[in-house]
Amino acid sequence: MTMTYTDVVLIVGELVVDYTPAHKGAICKLRLGGVAHAARGLWAAEVTYSVAAFCPQYLVDEARRFLYAHGCREFIWLGTVVGAPNVTLIGDVTEVADQGYDDLMRDMKAIHLHDPLPEIDRYKRVVVFPGTFDLAPLASAFSADAKLSFDIAYDVEDLSSLSTFRGRIQALIISTSSTLFRKLGQDDITGLLDAARTLAPKVLLLKENRGGSRLFNFLDDSVEEIPATLGHTVNSVGVGDVYSSVLVGLHRHEWAEPAWRACQVATEYSQSTFPDDIKRNVQRSLKLPFHTLRALGGVMLPWHDRPSYPIYLAAPDFSDLQTPELDRATDSLAYHNFRVRRPIQENGELARPAGIFELRHTYHLDCRLLSECDVVFAVPIDRDPGTLVEIGMAIQMGKPVITFDPRNENANTMVIAGSSVYSADLDACLNGTFNAISELRANSQ
Repeated sequence: MTMTYTDVVLIVGELVVDYTPAHKGAICKLRLGGVAHAARGLWAAEVTYSVAAFCPQYLVDEARRFLYAHGCREFIWLGTVVGAPNVTLIGDVTEVADQGYDDLMRDMKAIHLHDPLPEIDRYKRVVVFPGTFDLAPLASAFSADAKLSFDIAYDVEDLSSLSTFRGRIQALIISTSSTLFRKLGQDDITGLLDAARTLAPKVLLLKENRGGSRLFNFLDDSVEEIPATLGHTVNSVGVGDVYSSVLVGLHRHEWAEPAWRACQVATEYSQSTFPDDIKRNVQRSLKLPFHTLRALGGVMLPWHDRPSYPIYLAAPDFSDLQTPELDRATDSLAYHNFRVRRPIQENGELARPAGIFELRHTYHLDCRLLSECDVVFAVPIDRDPGTLVEIGMAIQMGKPVITFDPRNENANTMVIAGSSVYSADLDACLNGTFNAISELRANSQ
């Protein structure tokens, strides 16, 4: 039977091996990554797809076997990766902060495109995940009437590199963790939108991690806010790729529902690393009527709104203490663009012993800072009495309190019951922070 290509989505990019070393509470994980994540997502959503990939020769047979077992219609080997194994070490699969990707032997890596390139002009719907390969030769390899979408992660330094595809682009997709986003849209979304418009795409999807996403439709200048559904993150690697590919795979005439549905699939993908479980859960969730899905809502906290809700850090933030858990928490909040007010750093660290005048002066400064903040993030290491007092004051003031207790030292009634979230898990506390501020934002509108 002759294969038709009209409704088949072609995924283009690199195939890698993802490796997560074992750490406390989790075993090591080895799985096919890169565009294989997008493939799993499309298979789970029952969208017909093919893969055109760059990878080392040793991965070809295994990739072909895996992809064909998961719904791939055609596997096309576009080029060979040499000088490096295409193995990525992953430091943090939950992305509470920077995930710490480390591509082995990346400085020695090169990609040799096959000459001539295999035929890919049969496909009319294409999602490209740019990597270390040269995009220029692909421009003429695609069909002139192909509708192209680009997921921009870490290997696009400037949108001008996509200018060859101007007028052929359906969707530009970018994440707040992308280096290009930090360059163009870190402080103001306008720069990113203006740069995107030069390529004349139909839509721009900005994935904002746990804060949801925004779909900017350039055809009618509308903005669709798509909230996130937060739960326990098992593995966030590849979740964005799934979101992007399913969005394009489900798109037919309008963009809103495909974006919400793609978000559903991406959420399920973050909850497991076992494909069969992911597909079962995806198929179950996609049965929810669209109007019901929209009514359920979720967490919506755009990147650029987060600094407007300052967070008071209640913690023994003293220079002479070794508190790696506190450092990890502040790194996490900064990574997600929250504005953290640190009273000890802002109001000064008192000498020991301190006089009553200095104590009272600093007390009033800290109280004023506490009143100016919307949320308290507490890390009561060593049962620090000042931190516990600040927790109590914040509860009395009606402020949401997120208590991160990494050493399980403060499991008492007042702290647990008074906190909006109390946990030794930073992932849970980060979710609690997003939930609390998202609710504050919703109530202010």
